[in-house]
Amino acid sequence: MSLTLHYHPLSSYSWKALIPLYENGTAFAPVLLDLFDPAAKAAHLARWPMGKMPVLEDAARGEVVPEASVIIDYLDRYYPGAVRFTPADPDQAWRTRLWDRFFDLHIQTHVQKIVGDRIRPDDQRDTFGIADARAQLTAALAHLEREAAKRTWFSGGGFGLADCAAAPAIYYADRVQPLTAEHAATRGYLERLKARPSFARTLKEAEPYFAMFPAG
Repeated sequence: MSLTLHYHPLSSYSWKALIPLYENGTAFAPVLLDLFDPAAKAAHLARWPMGKMPVLEDAARGEVVPEASVIIDYLDRYYPGAVRFTPADPDQAWRTRLWDRFFDLHIQTHVQKIVGDRIRPDDQRDTFGIADARAQLTAALAHLEREAAKRTWFSGGGFGLADCAAAPAIYYADRVQPLTAEHAATRGYLERLKARPSFARTLKEAEPYFAMFPAG
């Protein structure tokens, strides 16, 4: 098999890469990363010195592809399927990439800050940083709510790159700062994402690991 994905079932960015693979039925070998294992961590650092996940390896082309957004672009280019994740139209393409960045930078980043703080020792908690992260997340969700009321998907005319980013971002945002009645359109969007077979499969595979998610 040409493609191998190094990932973890709880990793939001791993979800972002899994969704397009499942969406198009792209064949790949999944390799679960345990970065607490010194040997596995060393091997992964040799693969990608930044040590982040996911990473896609393509044996057929001799490529190592890190970063979920780049992985999706790579799949679009070299392993296309029924779903094209970034529209061909230039205007739709840049808008799709803008929403991809929005979900990663303005929702996921703050969610990860909050989750990361939960596993710190009590005397090393970042009270100021968490207050700022929650304020930024609140502002991002308010903007998202206005936009979600206008559309079904965020990737041009259909499901694509931005929606692959949105699925883990909004799912985990709801875990750390639950959506309220003020987020009805966003909740509806999340339910559409969860009903998508590719994301439903991703969530199902993550279920055995959810007990590891740090509670607030």
